[in-house]
Amino acid sequence: MKIAIGADHAGFELKNQLGDSLRQTGHEVCDFGTNSAESSDYPDYAVRVAKAVASGTVERGVLVCGSGVGMSIAANKVNGVRAALGVSLEEVRLTRAHNNLNVLTLGARFTDPALALELVRAFLETPFEGGRHERRVKKIAEMEEQA
Repeated sequence: MKIAIGADHAGFELKNQLGDSLRQTGHEVCDFGTNSAESSDYPDYAVRVAKAVASGTVERGVLVCGSGVGMSIAANKVNGVRAALGVSLEEVRLTRAHNNLNVLTLGARFTDPALALELVRAFLETPFEGGRHERRVKKIAEMEEQA
């Protein structure tokens, strides 16, 4: 799978660990930065990853900042993106299965690297269930068009 990743300074190390792990398991990883631990602005990286996902250049996106919340807010400003903060495996699985989550955000200050990798795996391996959930996702897309 082709996956976009991005982070600000707080998520830099975890982003790199996740990217390395994804590459080792055969995924194609497009790293949109940041490329250092120097202070940076999370919206800059969120928009790059979100646009790649929305355009279909990549299949999914993973964003990391200190809390994961800022990245989620910023990424959701791009039409076609459904970003959410992942905290637990069940939450990520349900959000993927029911909401067709296409961008996972993580909080580097609150997420152990081993758990972060498990959350990313659940995000990538869980299929969207469609059915009644498809109707709801379409309503979200309609809301974007009206905004």
